Amino acid sequence: MLDTLIFLLERLFLLAHIKLSSLLPPHAKDSARCEREDPPGGAQRFQRGDLLEVPRTLFTHFGIYLGENRVAHLIPDILPALTADSCQIQEMVTNTRLLLGVLSKRASVRVDSVEDFAYGARILLNAMDGAVRSAPLPAEEVARRAERLLGGVAYSLLWNNCEHFVTFCRYGSAQSLQTDQFCAWLKSLIRDRRNVAVTALLGLLSMVCLGVSSGTALPTLLIPFTLWMAS
Repeated sequence: MLDTLIFLLERLFLLAHIKLSSLLPPHAKDSARCEREDPPGGAQRFQRGDLLEVPRTLFTHFGIYLGENRVAHLIPDILPALTADSCQIQEMVTNTRLLLGVLSKRASVRVDSVEDFAYGARILLNAMDGAVRSAPLPAEEVARRAERLLGGVAYSLLWNNCEHFVTFCRYGSAQSLQTDQFCAWLKSLIRDRRNVAVTALLGLLSMVCLGVSSGTALPTLLIPFTLWMAS
């Protein structure tokens, strides 16, 4: 059962994934690609209050640089709900801890080293500045906002994730371009009237295979009707 949930979650991440460079204007794309990728000298080149972005296979992870090789980031984690041992909790979050945190809607804003935050991936520096309309807040204010939020928080894959955390800290309002992309895809899916016919056909097939009952007849009627009214 857990394997199935993890598989579905990975598919959701894949659908929600957004290539930030596709949202940037041409000059911002070049800047992000040529000047803002993990600069030589590593953390020594990052400034307090910088927004760090790590593209990963299924999603993009974000954090705020606090100085002295430290990054504050919001990450799903089940372990704080299971133990109060700060030594165990402070260890790098494994994929299992992360996925169980997503499913249980538990997360924390924590501080890790730049290396642990990046997890071997390249780091983009302030790349979101070209995609968000609001101007960045002063760097010290950005870092202090992140520090004030350290600790356990409720987690939502769509409505309160690591991107909401960094945009609130850096731009003053929480938003997620990845969530916006997913919602736009979902809206287009619902408004596609071809799905009405597909769901009706699947409903009829379920009635043929499983027999006519309230468990098959109601979904066969209600799902296509709902999609039709929403399209």
